[in-house]
Amino acid sequence: MKDFGLYAIMTSPRAGHRRFAEICVEEGVCILQLREKNLPDGQLVAIANDIRAITKGTGTSFVVNDRADIAARCHADGLHLGQSDMDIEKARDIFDGIIGLSTHSIRQAKDALEKQPDYIGFGPVYATPTKAIPDPVVGTELLAEVARFANIPVVAIGGIFPENLPEILRTGARNVALVRFLMEVEDPRERIRFLQKTIQNSQE
Repeated sequence: MKDFGLYAIMTSPRAGHRRFAEICVEEGVCILQLREKNLPDGQLVAIANDIRAITKGTGTSFVVNDRADIAARCHADGLHLGQSDMDIEKARDIFDGIIGLSTHSIRQAKDALEKQPDYIGFGPVYATPTKAIPDPVVGTELLAEVARFANIPVVAIGGIFPENLPEILRTGARNVALVRFLMEVEDPRERIRFLQKTIQNSQE
């Protein structure tokens, strides 16, 4: 799997799930993840099916967080697993597609690479309230180390905003996940464009 730049994570978007997905497709966001941990399964499946219909046949890959069963049911492009989720080998029995793994330390990153996922997330780089029980902050030095030794895309995640994005990109990270910066506005189009341009410029 090649580097993909902006990785948009959708959790209670002010724009609404459908509209946010439409904007991501229109703006060429390569990966869009649905992360809704507190919704009933029926509602989650309905949203996932809507997003799949919007992203199908486009350049935007649709990833479901945590749930291999729902990823398979809605024919998502990908599945993202955390450290406490289903083991990747079991997930592959249920879901056939892109699989990414969250990691929060150098050891976890190296262990994850042995399982041959398509990409790994690494963070939180900075403090973030998006998790009920946050993992310890890893910082940019460890991110730079992982970016050097990983042979697959590494996605920096956790507390990333425009003011610290240049610091992230200086580590060599080429893929960046954002949540709050994109979720807090009714029209995230300009923010998406700004992030994509910033990431692209850092690689030229």
